[in-house]
Amino acid sequence: MKDLILSQEVTERAVLVGLITENQNEAKANEYLDELEFLADTAGAVTVRKFLQRIPYPNPRTFVGKGKLEEIREFVESNDIGMAIFDDDLSSKQVANIERELKVKILDRTSLILDIFAKRAQTANARTQVELAQYQYLLPRLTRMWTHLERQRGGIGMRGPGETQIETDRRIILNRISLLKEQLKEIDKQKAVQRKNRGKLTRVALVGYTNAGKSTLMNVLSKSDVFAENKLFATLDTTVRKVVIDNLPFLLTDTVGFIRKLPTHLVDSFKSTLDEVREADLLLHVVDISHPNFEDQIEVVDKTLAEICKGEDKPVIMVFNKIDAYSHIPKDEDDLTPRTRRNIPLQELKETWMNRMHDNCVFISAKKEINIGELRDMLYAKAREIHLSRFPYNDFLFQKYDDLGQPEEQ
Repeated sequence: MKDLILSQEVTERAVLVGLITENQNEAKANEYLDELEFLADTAGAVTVRKFLQRIPYPNPRTFVGKGKLEEIREFVESNDIGMAIFDDDLSSKQVANIERELKVKILDRTSLILDIFAKRAQTANARTQVELAQYQYLLPRLTRMWTHLERQRGGIGMRGPGETQIETDRRIILNRISLLKEQLKEIDKQKAVQRKNRGKLTRVALVGYTNAGKSTLMNVLSKSDVFAENKLFATLDTTVRKVVIDNLPFLLTDTVGFIRKLPTHLVDSFKSTLDEVREADLLLHVVDISHPNFEDQIEVVDKTLAEICKGEDKPVIMVFNKIDAYSHIPKDEDDLTPRTRRNIPLQELKETWMNRMHDNCVFISAKKEINIGELRDMLYAKAREIHLSRFPYNDFLFQKYDDLGQPEEQ
């Protein structure tokens, strides 16, 4: 029976819907739909077709125009489609109207991400954080639902005089949100104690766009077996490992990946997880350099970090990962069109803005373990600098000696 359910999840057929607007050109819209397809695949759905419409702004009633909605409806009816996923958040009114026309399940980007998080959450901490985000997302959308949430706690004493079903459900959800927030406060306290008990060891946090290879790099550096796969949000729970390079120990933390349009509910709910980023002494920003729009991903991560760290200026090492998968289209000598990211060789790309980063930039492949030694040396130098800023009298601990027992120059 379990195998049958899993099979049904994998083969659920979906269409994706996005917009080309004044604020989002066609290239961006297609890129976002490609990412939405990856999200759908991670959730267990098969994308059958993508729909794009050029429109100044989303239709407040049905997101897309009447003609496009009719086109989608005809395709859904004739191709056994069970779900339509929209690339932007939908209001309760839009969902109700679209459902009425298409007669299939309607999801938006946020609800899809929440579904993936719910599936990926393994620990009580992660499950609590995801449940809180789900209720916060659900609350303003109750007007389109008949949830009967009072059954979760029993109806006696729950319903006031003249109270409607929606009012009852809203009160139950608010009570549940309050309870989950209290539980997360306790989790925050436990996490704070754990961080305090780690002593004064230097803390290094892996951050980056989802699926950039953070967990794979974590496994290489710490010789551990953190779960990693080619899916979005493979890691939700924070993992901390002790790493020793030469004679210097430090703590390495793997964190949840970031993504465009990351729901604010998730940022708020995962506060205890993101505290590991706030309290880190050094950040390793892992970038998938093989992605055609990796610079946009860097910008997304930088903006999220600025929100998390609230202006703190933390040292960062840019780790450009997946150089083994980097590819470009060689430019013909007679081609007079401008050079673009897609036709620049890796070596030439390194000579662009990355060249100004000097010792804060490294190019590796965590999967193939290429240039890991260079990254280790860089990590050692940075962690040593942080350690000595705290314990300036420990310099002798890092002294290296040659074969004759003479101190080497540092």
